[in-house]
Formats: sequence, C-alpha cells, structure tokens
Amino acid sequence: MTTAGIAVDVATNLAQVRERMAAAARRAGRSLDEVTLVAVTKTKPPALIRQAMAAGQLDFGENLVEEAWAKFLDPANPDAVGAAGAAFRLHLIGPIQSRKAALAVACRPILIHAVDRLKIARRLDRFAAEAGLAALDVLLEVNVSGEASKFGYSPESIWGEVEAILALPHVRIRGLMTVPPYDPDPEAARPHFAALRRLRDRLAARWPEADWRHLSMGMSHDFEVAIEEGATLVRVGTAIFGPR
Repeated sequence: MTTAGIAVDVATNLAQVRERMAAAARRAGRSLDEVTLVAVTKTKPPALIRQAMAAGQLDFGENLVEEAWAKFLDPANPDAVGAAGAAFRLHLIGPIQSRKAALAVACRPILIHAVDRLKIARRLDRFAAEAGLAALDVLLEVNVSGEASKFGYSPESIWGEVEAILALPHVRIRGLMTVPPYDPDPEAARPHFAALRRLRDRLAARWPEADWRHLSMGMSHDFEVAIEEGATLVRVGTAIFGPR
C-alpha cells in the first residue's frame, strides 16, 4: 500500500522496528518484554492499521480523540477497525481537550498518555464514573525541556497536583510521558529522557502508593535512545507507516 505517494511494507517495517528495539534493550541490559511498541496511526487509514494487526501489532496510538473514535470504534463507520470485533489496544497519546473528555472515555483506551492538568483529570474521572469504569489508566505529561510549544507539566509544577489526582477514585496514575524538542540527532534527546526517569523515581519515592511503572518516551527517530534510558512505551509512527 502507498502513503504520501510512497509504497509502504508495514510488516517489514514493524519487524525492523522490533529488531532495533531488541538491540537497544540488550545494550541497556533490559528485556524487550519491558517495552511496549505503540504504533502511531495519526492520519493513517484503517487498511494500514489492519496490515499492522496482521503482522501481530496490538497497541495503537492516536493523537486526536475524534480520529481514534472514527477509525477504531465508531459503530456508524463500517470501515472502523473494531467493526468486526478485531482485538486491539488503543492508546490516546495527544492532549485531551475538556470538551473531548467524554469521548476519550468512550474510546475505552488502555492508557491515556497526556494528562497535563488537574482539570482534565477531574473531567476524565467524572466521565469514567458515569461510564461505570472502575479505573481509567493515565500518564502525566511532563514538558521536561520547557519548550514553549510543548504541552505538559513543568518538572516543578507537577508536584502540586499529584496528590489531588491520586485522590480521584476513577483515574489511576501509571507513570509519566514526555515529548522532547525535535533534533535530527537522537542523542540530543537523551538528557530529556534521563530527566524524566529521574523525575519519575523522585515522584515514586514521594508517593509509593501509586503505580509509576511507565515512561512513555521516544518516537521514530529516537526510540532506541529512549529504551536505553528506561522507556516502557515507545510511540512509533513514521518508521512503521511511512511519512504523513
């Protein structure tokens, strides 16, 4: 299949990404079983997603809530990935707008990666309760670099809201997420990934009752460095599905 006018062999690309993940895990003395590959399907059609599923991929990430709903779950869309009862795990990896919180919960994501303020956590908690969910798993997004164009808590501001989020009965913190500044040199991201890991460890020491297991960090150009620095979730799109 072609995307952006370029032929894409999804199965081969997935195999290559998994091989690179395994090599990075070995370099770090880690097991590949500790790292989940989230295939990012932003702007990609269901046909490409099905190719990835046929190659054994189960975890998929969408940036936009409405796109996730339309492509994976909308009962009015006969081409939706889940229309025939296909098994997949949906990750919502982009910022959640207040007005999209109910739809985000309706998507039944296995994980929401980008909770960046208490207001959103409270809305997700409310809609999860209304939907009868015991718990909605989330990550807190941290803008480690302080880049103005990025979403997320600062490494300082997050400390003031963790207690309130932990008190929400239907939202469950599972770790942290970050998006470092883009640099063509993957090594440029290493300090940001290491900083997120250290922040996670400090938060876990302060609130050991929470589950801080996950670090969602690393994309197509730097996921190997992220794995070396402790990532448990890598979000890879272009390296699997080709350019947008």
